[in-house]
Amino acid sequence: MSNHLKNESSPYLRQHAENPVDWYPWCEEAFEKAKREDKPVFLSVGYSTCHWCHVMAHESFENEKIAELLNEYFVPVKVDREERPDIDSVYMAVCQMLTGSGGWPMSIFMTPEQKPFYAGTYFPPNSRYGMPGFGELLVTIAEHWKSKREMILESAEKIFRHVRSEETSSLGTDAWERGQTGAPGAETFEQEVRSGAALSRQQDSLGAELPKQAAALFAEMFDSENGGFGRAPKFPTPHNLLFLTRYAQLKKDIAAMEQVKLTLKKMRQGGIFDQIGYGFSRYSTDERFLVPHFEKMLYDNALLIMAYAAAYQAATGFPGEKEFLETAEQTADYIFREMTGEQGQFYSAQDADSDGEEGKFYVWDYDEIIAFLGETQGRRFCAQYGITKQGNFEGKNIPNLLYTGGNGAPYEEERKKLYAYRKERGRLHLDDKILTSWNALMIGAMTVLFRVTGKEKYRKAAERAAAFIEAKLSEGNLLYVSFREKAHSEYGFLDDYAFYGMALLLLYDVTGESVYLDRAEQMLDEAERQFADKESGGYFLYSGKHESLITRPKETYDGAIPSGNAVMAYGLVRLWELTGKESYRDLAERQLAFLAKAAADYPAAHSMFLLALLRYQHPAEKITVVLGRGDTREKILPKLPLWAEVHFLSEETAEYRRKEGETTYYVCRDYMCLPPTNDIAIVQRQHL
Repeated sequence: MSNHLKNESSPYLRQHAENPVDWYPWCEEAFEKAKREDKPVFLSVGYSTCHWCHVMAHESFENEKIAELLNEYFVPVKVDREERPDIDSVYMAVCQMLTGSGGWPMSIFMTPEQKPFYAGTYFPPNSRYGMPGFGELLVTIAEHWKSKREMILESAEKIFRHVRSEETSSLGTDAWERGQTGAPGAETFEQEVRSGAALSRQQDSLGAELPKQAAALFAEMFDSENGGFGRAPKFPTPHNLLFLTRYAQLKKDIAAMEQVKLTLKKMRQGGIFDQIGYGFSRYSTDERFLVPHFEKMLYDNALLIMAYAAAYQAATGFPGEKEFLETAEQTADYIFREMTGEQGQFYSAQDADSDGEEGKFYVWDYDEIIAFLGETQGRRFCAQYGITKQGNFEGKNIPNLLYTGGNGAPYEEERKKLYAYRKERGRLHLDDKILTSWNALMIGAMTVLFRVTGKEKYRKAAERAAAFIEAKLSEGNLLYVSFREKAHSEYGFLDDYAFYGMALLLLYDVTGESVYLDRAEQMLDEAERQFADKESGGYFLYSGKHESLITRPKETYDGAIPSGNAVMAYGLVRLWELTGKESYRDLAERQLAFLAKAAADYPAAHSMFLLALLRYQHPAEKITVVLGRGDTREKILPKLPLWAEVHFLSEETAEYRRKEGETTYYVCRDYMCLPPTNDIAIVQRQHL
């Protein structure tokens, strides 16, 4: 018997449509029912590829007795955090405040007025592991709702007032990840600034020293043996690596670049990278990047493509740069094979579980490989990929190159055979929801790959995905969050506009087509209209077009994904660079000043803002290329600095002439322009 989720498009909500729990989506009907029947609301937030969401669903939400308790004493509401980041953000902040940690599934008990009074994450069905059993918890809360209502309402009101007083808190949906890892930001979560003061253009107000301070913090956290930062579990956080790469280039900081290189090398060699099918899992449960949490997310792979491609170009002349580019392209191959739709749209995630077991799809028996590849090939392959009879993960094997090094290229035929065999052996759930913000990240990744390779397939992939967003996820200047089954969801949030605006700017960089620049202006202008806090600075997560919740957060620090506020800062700096409009400079400086105050306590938790700040402090060199005979954009672009602003001319103009009839480069950097040259080596000046 279906519940109220049966007509929802979200794969996560659909997974719960046949539960005996009488789930409602987040809607007015649910809260009206709670008021009418005088019941508290139980809010459960998760997403379709979340392992512990599956566990709690199987243990509790498919449990008839627990379902009876939920249905009798509560109004159960289920939310897909990827489709409703606003709800997730608001109540994750509550969960963090009340418990000191957070994660998914997130479990919130609240009044019919949406005021929370109890929070947690996963609960077992019965008390164990030092955690209260979910069934017992439901009974206790139901009894207190009847007998100690005044105490509960007083508690809810206190929590509500505290959350409202912290309305500009920068706590966000991925805070728990740093709290669990000890990675940058674990100790402090700064409050966003309540400042109506005038923001000047002085570098101090923009946090001139913050990049240096962040680099020092990363150095303290760096694991010089295994790569990465902090203790296990380790998240890739590729935007941190992007910041360190750019910082190392600009400041000639070889140590920072070595941190990036070792981290990227160890992740590629570890089990967090799928050695058989390519692509990265969400995070590593150990310090060595060997044992992953096996789900694969679109956003991780997009950001990691960028990080590897950027490091490849920055590390030219250093050992290992070829491996970085190969890894970026292999990850793109995975995306094309398994995460791309017929119209060029990118899907959201692949599950960690198959046949109800986490990681089963990815692990191998030694004898299984020997039997499939044959004795000689099998033994060699197992020796290369660390596969033994004893196993390295619960008696099974996660292929890795941590002991042998390299990227496995000599065993390409064996890898292909095992990939095909693995697809026959089992299958993974695919979350085929198309998210605007995550697609924008992958569009950006494809443009970066085109920049460093010149391969048209990457530019075309970026343009196709952008066309899909325009056709299915936008209406005029308005964006929608997601698309699935021929329908879009609700109006977009800040991240959708900020990320898509940046993707369009990156598309403009590689195509020179003004339509992308114009559209980027429209997106970021719309974000300014909908989300800007005109009085205190920064941008709210949701706008007046959305349902009003108990708080209206402004997220500033980076979690698994860079914050929308930081991406807005970067986009505004780029718009000022590209258009020369002072209005964008004013907005960029105001946003940088706002974020500088938010990042002051722990700048290492704000890498995307720091990238924007570095871009502002060190304007990109501008390179105009007048193409000569036989040269093309695709041939020249990979040879030019990734961070440069490049314009191509196929014909001479009055300002830009060919020197000696050959391809000619006009370069402006460090606030001066150099003489035109035919020597690309002059243009290729590297910072390291």
